[in-house]
This record gives sequence, structure tokens and C-alpha cells, in this order.
Amino acid sequence: MNFNKKTVFVTGAAVGIGRAVAIKFAQGGANLVLTDINMEALERVEKEAAVYTKNILTFQCDVSDEERVYTVVKEAENEFGKIDILVNNAALWRCCAPFTDTSTDEWRKFFDVNIMGVVYCTKAVLSKMIENGYGRVINVASVAGVYGNANMVHYSATKGALISMTKALAKEVADKGVLVNCVSPGSVSPSENQDMNYFEKSELSFMGRTGTDIENANLICFLASDEASYISGQNIQIDGCRKKQ
Repeated sequence: MNFNKKTVFVTGAAVGIGRAVAIKFAQGGANLVLTDINMEALERVEKEAAVYTKNILTFQCDVSDEERVYTVVKEAENEFGKIDILVNNAALWRCCAPFTDTSTDEWRKFFDVNIMGVVYCTKAVLSKMIENGYGRVINVASVAGVYGNANMVHYSATKGALISMTKALAKEVADKGVLVNCVSPGSVSPSENQDMNYFEKSELSFMGRTGTDIENANLICFLASDEASYISGQNIQIDGCRKKQ
């Protein structure tokens, strides 16, 4: 896939799917705008991506900080002129507690990052995408937003909302050249593992394994490419034929 002269903004780019997405776009020749709260890990990704492209900006950014998001986008636009592709990947997810034991503060924190972070990043880039008559927004949700996971009610709620947001926004901007889609991974290999092709056995899918970071990145980059020019408003599950639990 060719992303020459395209500028890509990836949130949560330091590890896991975000890291694989950044490197895959770099291999396609894109200009990269990479953000994460973990700057040390993000700088390692920058070095990996620099093998393929020298046009990389990295920013420490908490996507729940609206002012910081707009500052990052402004600096990126000053450098590259525009942002063509947004991948809303940053999210909170490591949680496992009964609904009755999950505090309202925890609910707010998850909504601030998983929903409002997507809102801020999308609002920051969307007007210029519409003005340019071209844009791609890919949101990273989860099968938890489709089926609902017990003991992860607040996480499931945010991902379900993100899927609905994707479908609604796509209808507003499809005739303006901006395509909005969502991917919902099932079980994904541990992000701590640096091998982007690594997978583990898993009883949650009929394939019997987790998905790899690069498999998820391949789908995201396809949806961002011109090969996917007639796809919008979709939530595509990438889950190894998941067992519904």
C-alpha cells in the first residue's frame, strides 16, 4: 500500500497495535505524527520507523487533554501542511472488576480517554479533511463493544459507543470525501512482546490463537488506503472467528 505524500496521525503509537500501525505506514512512505503518554517507548518506535521514512514527528500526549491534542495537530499541520489519515488507537483497557466494584471515577476516566479522546482528535482534524475533500478516520474499538464483556462493563460501554459514533459520523461526511471506519479486535497478543507477528494459544477464538499486532495493522492500513475507497461506516471485527463470550 502506497502512502507517499500522505500524513498519518496515530494515537497510542508506542506499543502493540499502535506501534505496528506506525511501522506499517512508514513502510508505505507516509509522513508520521505519533503520540503516546509514554515518550520513552514512543522514541523507540520513532527509531524503528525511521528506517523507512524520515518524516516523523513524535509528541507526548494524553488524548483526554483537549488543549494538548489541538496543539499537537497544529504543530503537525505547520510541518506537513495537512493530516490525511487519523487512527484513533489510544485507549484504556486493563480492567477487570464487577460493575458494583467499579467507581464512578473509573467510569469517567475511561470515557475521558476512550470516547472524549477520540472526539478531540477527530474534531481537531476533520474540518481540514472536509476542506481538502479527502480524509480517513479509523477508530480502534473492540469485540467487547459488540458482545459486552462481564467484569469489563465500563470498557465495553466505551467501545460500544465508539462503534456507534463511527457509523453516525460516517453518514455526515461520506459525501465530503472523508471515510470513517472502525476495527474491533478480539484477543490480541500481549503488547509487551516486541515481535509484531507473535501470537499465543487462545480458547476465545475458533482459530485457537490470539491476533497479532501486524494482522491488526494490516486491516487498519487497508481501510486507510485508496484501495478501500468504497468502504465507510463499517465496524470490522478481526477476531479469529471469536466465540461469543
